[in-house]
Amino acid sequence: MKITVNGEAQTLAATLLSDALIELGYGDAKVATAVNEEFVPATLRASSALRDGDRIEIVAPRQGG
Repeated sequence: MKITVNGEAQTLAATLLSDALIELGYGDAKVATAVNEEFVPATLRASSALRDGDRIEIVAPRQGG
């Protein structure tokens, strides 16, 4: 399926957001996610279906000062 991840076109086999995160190498990382500009909490990622053309944003926390 063709989707956009953080502004970059990607082709993924995953059909669920949780599986897409694994496929993209995020695994169990602490990240915030949104699909088509709507926040998806971690508790709903396993039931959040993806469709061709969706836009996923993944934001990881930063440390530093």
